[in-house]
Parts: sequence; structure tokens; C-alpha cells
Amino acid sequence: MSTFDAAALLSDDLLERIRERAAVHDRENTFPQQDLDELREAGYLSILVPAELGGAGLGLEQAALLQQRLATASPATALAVNMHLVWTGVAKVFSDRGVTGLEFVQRGAVAGEVFAFGISEGGNDLVLFGSDTDAAPQPDGGYAFTGTKIFTSLAPVWTKLGLHGLDTTSADAPKLVFAFIDRTDAVVTGDDWDTLGMRGTQSRTTRLNGAIAAPEHVVRRIDPGPNPDPIVFGIFSVFEILLASVYTGIARRALDLAVETAQKRRSKKSGTTYSQDPDIRWRVAGMGLAYDALPPQISALARDVDELADHGPRWFTLLSGVKHRAVVMAKQVADEAMLVAGGGSYFSSNELSRLYRDVLAGQFHPSDPESAHATAATAWLGPLEG
Repeated sequence: MSTFDAAALLSDDLLERIRERAAVHDRENTFPQQDLDELREAGYLSILVPAELGGAGLGLEQAALLQQRLATASPATALAVNMHLVWTGVAKVFSDRGVTGLEFVQRGAVAGEVFAFGISEGGNDLVLFGSDTDAAPQPDGGYAFTGTKIFTSLAPVWTKLGLHGLDTTSADAPKLVFAFIDRTDAVVTGDDWDTLGMRGTQSRTTRLNGAIAAPEHVVRRIDPGPNPDPIVFGIFSVFEILLASVYTGIARRALDLAVETAQKRRSKKSGTTYSQDPDIRWRVAGMGLAYDALPPQISALARDVDELADHGPRWFTLLSGVKHRAVVMAKQVADEAMLVAGGGSYFSSNELSRLYRDVLAGQFHPSDPESAHATAATAWLGPLEG
């Protein structure tokens, strides 16, 4: 969106402070609490909430641009905040389409609540379409959730966890139940986040021991499996677009660092900077060509979500495709940036080294490469026979 000034919400000074802290949180394996505090103070947690409710009233297209910008400073901070923004984005998808039920998310975001994303489960490749977590109906209409969620970003700080589980006992069972729980003694957060990259997200394992979702926080009960319900479209669209944004932001920072290094490094052999070396120029050109394709794609798809475009069944391959392409592109750009920067980038103190590790996380987020290709194959060739 050419008229949108991302710096108005994410100033250069704020980004620089976040960038300086990123190396510390990566080294010490800690959560970037100061980043979250400053972003909350700037109104970042409610950017997708309508202005009439106290938010910034931005669209998904603008949020995607902001997340690209934030990721250039700290990919882990951007990825952690992504999970909060997913729920506020789903609430926007609902309200834009006249669907009720997530107004409490919008009000909560304005009030400073931090929403986390509790969908991933070990070994559950159904993701949104199934759950190994038990959702037991309660007499008052609420649910008690028992199970284990993995990769729970914002684990040390969330105040409400959006999650799903399977109701197998109601008269109309089975039903997938989407709801929100508070942090109570029935929720145990592990201290198991010791990873190669994206360390600041602190996406720890969460164990649920009958954690209660109040009736007013039970958002949806739907049939398991592929489903056109707004909760599925809302999560899938916002999640994939904002993930693509984070990894595209990583690519931009890697590209900028490569350019900066090439303009500073000087060859003993030729006496000129590496920016004059034909091989280096070819590498940087390839990085730029790969990167340039993604921001317009992300903006176009995000705008379509904002404007209620109807892509029908094509939505899922378009969304999984843009996430997949963003991750593949970002990894390619990070690889090339390391080569342009030379051996110094191999040291863990080098920012490129951290970006190189952070970008690897992208291949594990839904939709993974296998799922993205299967979705695309079905879209173009039809479903598998038999």
C-alpha cells in the first residue's frame, strides 16, 4: 500500500532498539519482554482492531508490511507477535464478514491482553482439521481441554490461549471446538525451548490438564476435516500471510546486509570493493530478483482478504503457496548473503549467522513443503483417485 507509512507505527529508533536486543535474546535464549512492552505502548498489539474499538483500524495488507519491517530488526520478535496478530486478524475476518463471536479478542487486544496460538500438536499433521486434545463439554456450555500443544509462541507472557480440541462425547460428536482459555494452574508451560534459531519466540510446550474455556469464550464447534467455516479460513489466511511476511522481512535484512558488506569489503587482488566483482554482483542480483517477487504477492493476497475477494477453493493453494515461496526465497537469499559476506558471517556474533539460523524455522510452520505441494497438485490435477 504505497500511501501507508509503516514508520509511523514502527519508527527507525524503535527498530534499532529491538535489533540491538535481538542478539542478546538469541544468545541467552530469553523472551524479548522489552520489545513486547514497547510494541504494546506503540499500539502494535491492536493494529488490526477497528478504530471505533480503540485500535489502529489497519487492514491485513498494512499489518503484513509492518511485520516485514519488524522482522528486519528481530525475526523472533516478529514471529512471536505474529501469533497474537493471527487472532486479532481472525477477529477482523469475522467482523468484516458479519460473523460474531470474537469481539472479546478485539476488546482484549486494546486492553493489553496477549493472545497466543495453541493449535500445533506433536504428530498431528491434520493441523486445523483435527486435534488430539480432548475437549470435554461442561454443564454450563464451556469446555475443559486436556492435551499437549507444541510451539506455543509467547509462552512466558500470554494471557489468553486460543486453541482447539475434539469433543467426542456430545450428542452431535465428533466436533472440533475452538475456544480461548486463561492461564491457570491447569496450564503447565514447559521450559523446553532450546533451539537452533528463533530462540526469542520462546515457543514452549504447553500441557493442558482440564483447562477451562468459559462458555462466552467457546468460539466455534465444527465438523472435523476440511471445512469452509470462517474460523478455518480466518486462521489459515491470516496465519499464512503473516508468516510469509516475517520470512520476507528476514530476506530483506539479509539482502541489505549483503549489499552493505559488498560495498565495504575490498579485494586485495583487484583493489576494488566487492561490489565491483562480477561474481558478487551476480549473487546480489539473484537475491534481489528472488526477493522482489514476494512483497507484491503478499500485498495482493492480503488485500483480497481485506476486500472479501472470492477465490473459492483456490484460496488454499494461493495462501499455502505464498507462505511456501516466501520461506524458500528467504532461505535462498540467506544462503547467498552468507557467501557474499564471507567467512565473517560464520561467526555466531554476526547478524547474518542469526538470520541464517532463524530462517530455517520457516520450513516447519504449516503449510510445510509437502502440504503446500499436495494442495497445489489437487488444485491443478484434481484429488488422488481411490
